[in-house]
Amino acid sequence: MTYFVNSLQHILAEIERIDILIRSQVARSNALGSGQDELQGLYISEQEIEILLQKPIGLPRWLAINHPLSEENVQKHLSDLAQSISARKNTSLQKNIFLRLDHLTKTFDLTPFDVDTLLICFAPCIDLRYEQFYAYLHNNITRKQASIDLVINLLCGDLETALATQSHFNPTMPLCKYRLIQLFTEVPQSSLLNTDLKLDERIRDYLLDGDALDERLLPYSRFVVPQSGLSQLILPEVIEQRLTTLISGDLFATGLFIHLQGSMGVGKRTVAEALCYEVNKALLIINGDELLKQDSARFEDTLRRIQRETLLRNTALYLDHMDLWLAAEYKTRWLTLVNWLGEVPSLVFVACETSCDLGDGVRARQWLQIKLERPVVAQQIRLWQHFSPLSPEDDHGNELVVLASKFSFTPGQIQNAALTARNLALWRDANNPSVTIEDLYAACRQQSSQQLPALARKTKPHYHWNDIVLPDDQMQQLREICNYVRYRSQVYDEWGFDKKLSLGKGLNVLFAGPSGTGKTMSAEIIANELNLDLYKIDLSSVISKFIGETEKNLAIVFNAAEHAGAILLFDEADALFGKRSEVRDSHDRYANVEISYLLQRMEEYRGIVILTTNLHKNMDEAFVRRMSFTVNFPFPAAADRRRIWENVWPDELPRKQDFDLDYLAENLEIAGGNIRNIALAAAFLAADENDSVGMSHIISAAQREYQKMGKIVTGSSFT
Repeated sequence: MTYFVNSLQHILAEIERIDILIRSQVARSNALGSGQDELQGLYISEQEIEILLQKPIGLPRWLAINHPLSEENVQKHLSDLAQSISARKNTSLQKNIFLRLDHLTKTFDLTPFDVDTLLICFAPCIDLRYEQFYAYLHNNITRKQASIDLVINLLCGDLETALATQSHFNPTMPLCKYRLIQLFTEVPQSSLLNTDLKLDERIRDYLLDGDALDERLLPYSRFVVPQSGLSQLILPEVIEQRLTTLISGDLFATGLFIHLQGSMGVGKRTVAEALCYEVNKALLIINGDELLKQDSARFEDTLRRIQRETLLRNTALYLDHMDLWLAAEYKTRWLTLVNWLGEVPSLVFVACETSCDLGDGVRARQWLQIKLERPVVAQQIRLWQHFSPLSPEDDHGNELVVLASKFSFTPGQIQNAALTARNLALWRDANNPSVTIEDLYAACRQQSSQQLPALARKTKPHYHWNDIVLPDDQMQQLREICNYVRYRSQVYDEWGFDKKLSLGKGLNVLFAGPSGTGKTMSAEIIANELNLDLYKIDLSSVISKFIGETEKNLAIVFNAAEHAGAILLFDEADALFGKRSEVRDSHDRYANVEISYLLQRMEEYRGIVILTTNLHKNMDEAFVRRMSFTVNFPFPAAADRRRIWENVWPDELPRKQDFDLDYLAENLEIAGGNIRNIALAAAFLAADENDSVGMSHIISAAQREYQKMGKIVTGSSFT
């Protein structure tokens, strides 16, 4: 045959050449050992010592022995075979037949000696007879692996060449640098020549047509074959144009280094995959968090194995979750990594949420920094339209626009929300899993709840517009707050106000008024109306006596809620947003620092924050000035109290005919929260008597409520 049909045929032909060398030396050794007893290899005889004394320095003892195949015949046969293999190999390559041994040779810049060393180590992987041959040549039945001494004696014909080739086993040379072979010895501090060799398992599998990932990399690595290019991405126009120009040049052929910066979910890996798709490369993804757990003693070995894997498959390298590496405690390891990256000839991506010091090794090569921002609402709308699982027969365009204005999601979050919505629809009705807009809202709320920490407590909204009684002006203000969220995209993005304002683009609302007038209820109504989650901030967890801890806790809350699409509720906010005081001591100074920090975060925050207070005058004026809305909740007048008394009773409640709501509204000057407490207490009193709720129960419950409020109760109060 004039060419190799596949890679394995080529390897077997090369093994045939190595086999001739081995058989030749075994024949010599056999001639040397003829006449020895059956325990040969277990001890050294006097005859063998005599032969060792006579052999040339640095050469194997068998070279002094003639055998049936003369040296000239062996060399001629080897030369003819090598020429035949070379010709067949070239023809195969011209026919685009992939030969793995040839690829290995070129990829790692191996010399003929290196290749033959690999083949000698590989031979026992396909035929166990070679283990016996090696033991025989070692004159030791326990040494069945090739050794450096054995390899040199098989491949080198003189001492000068033998000495020179020992350098091929140095740590910086390809065989050891890329972990193609493993060196080991059972005798510490033994001679280099006495070191045994073993073909690395990954290289063995590769030569046998295996493409499984190195099992030592499995805990933190995986391969991805990109499925779509740049045309499928939804990116800002400027970035899309620059990336398109980038792939049209020849930078990718030179081992470009790209630092992708952006928060989680903005599409760093998606961009990397799209770029690799355009240049027809797979992607080896390394989880940086898991890699950092690697034992320091094995760290360099792991890096070399990663590099070897990218070279074997000609893939790009993507290092994900690398932010933790930037901490001061890992500085040494980070520098080791970036210096190693400077040697990796592949296309390399490093993904961080922040900028990073690339080190001299990377700066010496061509590198780019691509900063990916969270998508603006217009991009989010396109992403929702792309990933939306809603039925295409229905027009949901406006609903998706509203969805994008409420939840400032990354592309990854939008995709996850779409998948979650499908699962919710499947669980609701497996026979007809049609996704509704309610499913999408529920999925979005699940995405947002994953972002908020334990410092905030989720509150399930129960109230609607018909549950609250307020003057017309306050009701109108609450509806305007909802409209602010609905039309935020139109005003900021379409009408251009986003370009006019650098700060203060969030929705900050202050509800002020006496206790029980409906402030918290209004927050729940807004959350229900907008179909958003409501999170009440636990001030006891946020406020700390330790310097700097309060700011740190607040940073956690605001950072998590920034793009969650949830409403943050600071109840009794004057405890946290109170007035700054004159500095008399260090405590005043740090208290004012906390308030100043809050002012800064409120201006930068783009989400929805509702503050409630019973004491409007105690709020810092700077906070009040930064409010988008301030709604004052008045103490209810008699007419409003009567409406509250009407609405507070459930339809299922059994009631007597003696209800006198006019009397209750006129005589009980209390807020809506107290009215609710009285109604609930009256129901329990009636239940205890197995009776319907009547005025007697209400009056008794009202007396308890007045006592709880600290008001003096006289007989005339309830006549």
